[in-house]
Order: sequence, then structure tokens, then C-alpha cells
Amino acid sequence: MNEIQHLIDGAVSPSTSGNVGPVFDPATGGQTGTVALASVPEVDAAVASARAAFDSWGEVSLARRTKLMYEFRNLLVDNADEVATKLSAEHGKVLDDARGEVARGVENVEFACGIADALKGLHSEGASTGVDVYTVRRPLGVVAGITPFNFPAMVPMWMFPNAIACGNTFVLKPSERDPSAPMFIAELFQEAGFPPGVLNVVNGDKVAVDRLVEHPDVKAVSFVGSTPIARYVYASATANGKRAQAMGGAKNHMIVLPDADVDMAADAAVSAAYGSAGERCMAISVVVAVGDVGDRLVEAIRVRMEKLVIGPWTDPSSEMGPLITRESRDRVAGYIQAGADDGCQVVVDGRDQEFEGDGFFLGVSLLDHVTSSSAMRER
Repeated sequence: MNEIQHLIDGAVSPSTSGNVGPVFDPATGGQTGTVALASVPEVDAAVASARAAFDSWGEVSLARRTKLMYEFRNLLVDNADEVATKLSAEHGKVLDDARGEVARGVENVEFACGIADALKGLHSEGASTGVDVYTVRRPLGVVAGITPFNFPAMVPMWMFPNAIACGNTFVLKPSERDPSAPMFIAELFQEAGFPPGVLNVVNGDKVAVDRLVEHPDVKAVSFVGSTPIARYVYASATANGKRAQAMGGAKNHMIVLPDADVDMAADAAVSAAYGSAGERCMAISVVVAVGDVGDRLVEAIRVRMEKLVIGPWTDPSSEMGPLITRESRDRVAGYIQAGADDGCQVVVDGRDQEFEGDGFFLGVSLLDHVTSSSAMRER
């Protein structure tokens, strides 16, 4: 069993809380490890480390910050396949998808490598009689990131490289469902030569989240996850005087007009709806067919769906993997039944597809004649 701990003050920190959560390989359904769930004192230790590191890191020259960020970028590229493998083994997405996620993360690190230009202040001479105006940009201090299971590598790298390049220090609370990839990335960050405490990782659940959003030394919080939790994090963080950004889920619609290229539209719908088992922030869950294009579009999508290869990430031929947990799989299967009960036409029922083993697999599904008053509209 792999035991995932915390990373505090530049070193792996064994948990003292006594609380752990299970980590699974969704492709097999088997438990592969445990993840420590941080207590309030452990979160406080991570924040204290970041606060102490900020006193010196905020004064480090842009040239030094940039050099270290390039070192991190190079280590990330050199170890991209290992990051992707750790990611697939706990999330379930196929390796090509995982590699694409890591590549997107690298792009964000590369942006952070060029942050020096964005940090330039402004000077306006003679803005008024005898008045010059200038701006100076200063880091905030300790900032925190709370990130989701569906992009355990990319979303953290949206956050901490830019925050740290700007002179802040960072506490990351990744998803407890697939923590190995972000922990490995943080270890590469330390290997690049960043001072201890500049980046800390605390694994955990609601206890860790609540402490981060209320801690007086945390000056800003960034969150990506479900809409209800996004509202909660934003309200809690701002009530505690913090800057906050909270990005929740969305019900994404694809609109297909009567004069559309049906083959192209069907290709796009299948890729957007079923890529990464639909566990993407921008996954298409609703296709609105305008006019008489509906029946042709449904048939074109159905034909393409039947060609999708669903299997474990270890099989190079797999195009779609399992869902993240057994509960997620069962919940989505329940949506299909809810649609059928509501009078929708179940064109393709993913529950009919059988898979070997105990993985959290569900076949692709397609429902037609979903009305604007259907309960499925909210799923």
C-alpha cells in the first residue's frame, strides 16, 4: 500500500492526525494506497512554514525566481511520463489524456517563467501639475489552492507557479482521491532548488479546507471544484477577509444548427462528451439540435459511440477509462434510469455494456427527447 503523506517545510511530513482515506485504481477497483487527512494543527504547521518562508522569498530577485522556475520546468518535462502514469493510476483517465494534462500544466509553468515582464510597475510623469503617479506590485503573502480530482496535475499548476513567481508562498490542498501526482510534482519543485516552505502540500478533507479558508495568515484562496463547494469556499474566504476566486462546475451546451456539418458535429460531440469519461469541467452534457437536424445528429453520434474503446489506462488501445469512484459510476448510472423514468428515449444505455473485473466502468450513454421540463435537464 502506497502511503501518501504531506509535504511541509520542504520535506515529506508523516501525518499525526491518525485519519486516512483510501486511494483506488479506478480501472481495477482495488485499493492501492492511503492518503493522510490533515488535522487543524497540521494545516497550521504548513501555513506557518509558508509564512516564515515568505519573509525572505518575497524579497528574492526576479532573476533568481525565474532561474528556479526554469529548473522546475525542466524537471517536469523530464519526468512528464512518470507524472502521467501516477495520474492515470489514481484517476483512471487514459495515458494520452494524462500526458495532455501534464503538457497543459507545463505551459502554465512556462508562463510563470516569463512573469518578470508582467510584474513591471507603471510610471506616469506629470499626471497632474507637479504630480507623478507610479505603481509598485508587491506579493500578498501566503496563498492557498484547493484543487479537484479531475485534473490533479494541471489545476495545481494553474495556481502555484504563478503565485510563487510573483513572490508569494503557497499551501496546496489537492483532491484526496488522486494525490500522488500533485505530491510528486511538489517533490520535483523541491528538487529544483526552491527554499523550504515556499510550496507546502497538505492532503485532507473538509477539515483542511475549512482551516485554510479561515486561517488569518492565508491572504488569498483559489478553488476549482463543484459549484456548491465553490459557493461555500468563496463565502467563507471572503467572510474572513481574503481575496478569493472560486470556479465551479457548469452545464455546457452544444448547439447544432440545421445547416451544420453533421459528421463534424458528431465527432465534436463524442469527443467533448465522453473524453475522460465526461469528468472535465468543459464536458458537453447537453446537445441542443435546432430544426430538423436532430434525428440525423443522434444517429451519427450513436454510430461513433459504438466505436469507442473503453478500457483500463494500462491498455494502449483504450480511448476512455472508468469513473473516479464506484459511487460516481453508480450516480451516473442512476441518471440514465432517471431519464428513462422521465420519458426520455434511451438511445444507448451504457449500463448494458459489461466489463471484466471490478473497475468503475460505465459504457457511454445517449438520451434523446429530453424536454426543457425534464428532471434530466438538471443532471
